[in-house]
Amino acid sequence: MRKPFDLILFGASGYTGRLVAEVLQQGSVAGAGLSWALAGRDVGRLGRVRDGLPQADHLPLLAADAADGPALAKLVRQADVVISTVGPYQQHGEPLVTACAEAGVDYVDLCGEPGWMARMIPRLEPLARASGARIVFSCGFDSVPFDLGVVYLQDEALQRLGVPLQRLRCRVRTMKGGPSGGTVESLLATMEQMRRDPATARTMADPFALTPGFFGPPQPDDEGAACDERGGAWTAPFVMAPINTKNVHRTNALRGHPWGRDFVYDERMLAGTGQLGEMRARRLARQLRIQNALLAFAPTRAMLRRFALPRPGEGPSAQEREAGHYEIVFSGETADGRSLGATVTGDRDPGYGSTARMVAASALCLMQDIDRIATPGGVWTAGAAMGLALVRRLQAHAGLAFSIDDGLPPLG
Repeated sequence: MRKPFDLILFGASGYTGRLVAEVLQQGSVAGAGLSWALAGRDVGRLGRVRDGLPQADHLPLLAADAADGPALAKLVRQADVVISTVGPYQQHGEPLVTACAEAGVDYVDLCGEPGWMARMIPRLEPLARASGARIVFSCGFDSVPFDLGVVYLQDEALQRLGVPLQRLRCRVRTMKGGPSGGTVESLLATMEQMRRDPATARTMADPFALTPGFFGPPQPDDEGAACDERGGAWTAPFVMAPINTKNVHRTNALRGHPWGRDFVYDERMLAGTGQLGEMRARRLARQLRIQNALLAFAPTRAMLRRFALPRPGEGPSAQEREAGHYEIVFSGETADGRSLGATVTGDRDPGYGSTARMVAASALCLMQDIDRIATPGGVWTAGAAMGLALVRRLQAHAGLAFSIDDGLPPLG
């Protein structure tokens, strides 16, 4: 029996939720005939979001609190797929994703909180397998361009070279964009959880924390400044690497290790070449160490929340989102030394303008392009659940571009 809605956007009145609503209302992205609704705790705020959308008077508004399990169970049964933009997920996410897993409803979110994901995977997996729900975390900037960039490059390696790349490097060349209050709050919540629970700190440090039962080979150290082994470029730690690398290794595991059980992967930020590159890399690494040390103290977090950082519901302006962009380069070698590289670019602010498009494309891809026999119920990554089908959608509708470098992309 057909459900009332194809899709429900939960958390539509938040900063990122409003951006996703704008994307979904664009017919070129969602396609003609999509039946969807705005959902959240406050119908009045949802109405104001609807008022800001073009030709959206018909959009239904659905009320449910993120902590109200029975209301969420009733809500999710009305749709084929739910997008959740309500973070921090470790504080607000479990009731909704559990309701989807129990009801057989597909689910995508923007989670970049590995500690919470590591706890949720074993809890949700049996529920989702039994019900047929496809649960897909991390469908925004963390970790779609990285996860799908690896899937894309490895597929090309198999076609061109006949074998996968055993060693693969990801380097962020450029990234222009600003944080929202929601992202800042997720970071602070993760730091607080690490202080309360040493297991969370161990999860953050373990590249295989999201592959239960599998422990791969030692991975490169992502701390400090380093001169890249290929090309001589200096690199610094990338703040999102502890999230993305875990999702990449989970994708490999969920796909049956097509890139090998000895696959090695790391992510870093390019800082340039020569003496200036070295100075910049050391400065960026030092800044990240200082930031993490300061955030470990509760008084610092309280002061940042009160005085310095965007509040939840706030974020970059439309002009800043439009001016944002990013470029990510990948390079790798097969076990016998042959090389291949790729570049992924995005034409919007990565965390918000681009993320809103990515999560919308992920939900629509899961709903419209992915067969339930090939991808049955379970807890997935975007790369494992959707793979190249999502790459095609991202290129057609989300402003991303994926390209192969027959030689390796320059890292300087």
